[in-house]
Amino acid sequence: MVAARIIDSHIHCGTQHVHLPIDTIRPLLREAGITEACLFAPVEDIYDRDDFHFQDNGAWQRTRRAANRYLLDLADQGEPIFPYLFVWNDFAIDELRRPYRGIKWHRHSYEPEYHYDNPRCAAMIAEITRRRLPIVLEESFANTIRFIERLAPEAVIIIPHLGGLNGSYQALDQAGIWRRANVYADTALASTGEMRHFLDHYGVDKLLFGSDFPFSTPAQELGKIRRLNLSAGDFEQVVCANILRLLDAVVTPDGTPTPPGTD
Repeated sequence: MVAARIIDSHIHCGTQHVHLPIDTIRPLLREAGITEACLFAPVEDIYDRDDFHFQDNGAWQRTRRAANRYLLDLADQGEPIFPYLFVWNDFAIDELRRPYRGIKWHRHSYEPEYHYDNPRCAAMIAEITRRRLPIVLEESFANTIRFIERLAPEAVIIIPHLGGLNGSYQALDQAGIWRRANVYADTALASTGEMRHFLDHYGVDKLLFGSDFPFSTPAQELGKIRRLNLSAGDFEQVVCANILRLLDAVVTPDGTPTPPGTD
């Protein structure tokens, strides 16, 4: 099955603490027939995930900004990528003045926590929501529910792995999260059974192809989508049209709509 454009909506790319440069990723995309990708920094470039009592400092803030801006530089150089801003507890709202196309919001239950009660967090979420930047939200089950229902009820949310690391697909299903109009899912590392259930119950226009490289490969994860035996139109929705619709709805830093089909 062939689509004119195939976009991997979930890839880690960086060169600070983890060596995942675009030179490593580019041939993997090419070999899989993937034309573009949404990129965000590796977790290790944003915070010390092994230190539960992580203390932020100036050095970490510089590393974090460099990791995020590496992706902006790739886009400026003409790479067919969509750079995402990885948000952490400095809640660097000034970074939203730059042309990021989405947000990565990530922690596991055994890692340092987001300071959700910090007023800067609320201001950051408000600006992200205003700009319609899609948020790839990977959090504990309780914080996923809190984020979607209380902190950012109008934001565009993409839950990765079909919820596999947000409490489980089934837990989010039972909580009614998938029914919310502003919530989408990506397929990275998910089973084809979960994908089929999601498609049957929530529709083809809410599922996004992703690989979560380096934890899987673009070719392996795209193979799962192909094995669903979708119609040509539905396949195009999952691998391209759905994420493009979200990216094209993003408002630029100066408040104007993003020109459709860019990057």
